[in-house]
Amino acid sequence: QVQLVESGGGLVQPGVSLRLSCAASGSNINSYAMDWYRQAPGKQRELVAGITSGGVTNYADSVKGRFTISRDNAKNTVYLQMNSLKPEDTAVYYCNAVRYIIGREYAYWGQGTQVTVSS
Repeated sequence: QVQLVESGGGLVQPGVSLRLSCAASGSNINSYAMDWYRQAPGKQRELVAGITSGGVTNYADSVKGRFTISRDNAKNTVYLQMNSLKPEDTAVYYCNAVRYIIGREYAYWGQGTQVTVSS
């Protein structure tokens, strides 16, 4: 069992930066792929960025070049550095941990942190 707690969200103006953190407990995340999702009001949850257990990253086209996902396994924490924020980045951001053992998926979610980008 993995517990995930996101932090770092807030109300910011367009163009500034925020860094979200996802602190894990209950189990080491070394073997988990870690993802950041977001959900804006009235929209489906979408994948923003992911990082495999080996450190390979992927990003949604809408955030490429602006967001960076990273992981610190020693701290059991995953980060999402968000630069040049836009109003359309406004959403609740969720952290997700997933791994597969003998074909079975084990996935865990945090409670989310609100990011609001507005002037």
